[in-house]
Amino acid sequence: METDISKKATGAYLLKFSLPTIISMLLMSLFGIVDGLFVARIIDPIALAAVGIVFPFISFAMAIGLMLGTGGNAIVAKKIGEGLTREARENFSLIALTGLAISIFLAVAGLIFPATITSILGVDASVYDMVFEYLQPLLYFMPTIILGVVFQQFLITEGKAHIGTIATIIGGLLNIGLNYLLIYVLQMGLRGAALATSIGYTVSLLVGVYHFAYNRKGYLHFVKPKFDFGLLAKASVNGLSEMVTMLATSIAAIVMNNVLMRIQGPEAVAAAGIMFAGVGILTAIFMGYSAGIAPIISYNYGKNDTDNLRRVYSGSLRLLGFISVLSIALGWLLTGPIIRIYDVPVGTPIYEMAFTGFRIFIAGFVFMAYNIFASMMFTALNNGKLSGMLSFFRALVFVVVSILVLSEIFGVNGAWIALPFSEVLAFAMTVYFLKAKRSVYKYA
Repeated sequence: METDISKKATGAYLLKFSLPTIISMLLMSLFGIVDGLFVARIIDPIALAAVGIVFPFISFAMAIGLMLGTGGNAIVAKKIGEGLTREARENFSLIALTGLAISIFLAVAGLIFPATITSILGVDASVYDMVFEYLQPLLYFMPTIILGVVFQQFLITEGKAHIGTIATIIGGLLNIGLNYLLIYVLQMGLRGAALATSIGYTVSLLVGVYHFAYNRKGYLHFVKPKFDFGLLAKASVNGLSEMVTMLATSIAAIVMNNVLMRIQGPEAVAAAGIMFAGVGILTAIFMGYSAGIAPIISYNYGKNDTDNLRRVYSGSLRLLGFISVLSIALGWLLTGPIIRIYDVPVGTPIYEMAFTGFRIFIAGFVFMAYNIFASMMFTALNNGKLSGMLSFFRALVFVVVSILVLSEIFGVNGAWIALPFSEVLAFAMTVYFLKAKRSVYKYA
């Protein structure tokens, strides 16, 4: 049976295949933005600091789902390409069960030790109550956040990415409606914002559970899993780079929030929240494209179709170049309007810091696009160690060191400069390994 992932990889095909995932990633990134908009316009712009501080923790949970989803997906899609369908279903079921167990553990740990989490996130006494009010409801919905991301990834392999996209659209609309109801009508404040977001995430979970429990016509559905620690370890290593990639913004946000609270206080953290929200929309395009075509790479690698693999690689480089340049242009033009959506007046400290930071950061988008793609590609090629190393240096070493060093030299602007600077350093590593491994995997 010919599936979407088996077709000839033309540029139009790659864009069409990845488009549902790009849309899903974009819409998922809008969840936090919607909260921020309602919080800033109805509660107070300074309350954005609470949303911005909690954002890294939620991204961490989503990153775990992405790690299991992309890392496991690379294994499962490869086995489908090899004709091992039954084994692929068992692997998928075990990965989903593992995601559920991890999400329950995180929720319980967060509810028992909230002070530890808020301390890591950079909370001080001035914003602790707001942060806890927003964080607590999200902890109860941790399984929906993690498993929703896992199911999104496996729907791609099924050739049903559009189902995940529809679920995300419904969840997003529900999130917007509930924000209005809970924050504006019922005056529930930050707790209402958190509940609206959590319920929005639940839609993807419910759709995924229904599809994989009752649809028996596709490649994947729930079966009795066989516990395989080696599989889970390999899936985790495979998806580690995607986890770290998604955590890049979160890790930078945690370090930056701590630095900004020390240098400038809550106003700078609120500005960073606006900046990361805007940047997150554009970053989601690169993440969505790379995650969307990953099953194609894994399938053709498992099938040993090097001609199609080369077409995927070369076509992706061209598409990402075009998308990144377009994103920079749009980001530059829309900087002011994006900030003004939050009802932050022009000329205020929050507005000026967010405006400067956003324009500095988008300069690194071209490098970011290729860094994200390379990590995802090596994961799809089942080389999780290499993709993990690339992401480790990009997200942890280069970002953290750059923020700490440059903020000491240039203050707040140094923190903004650190982000594109770290992407340039990571790009140098990416180019080196893309050249070094092309003879091994035959993608170029």
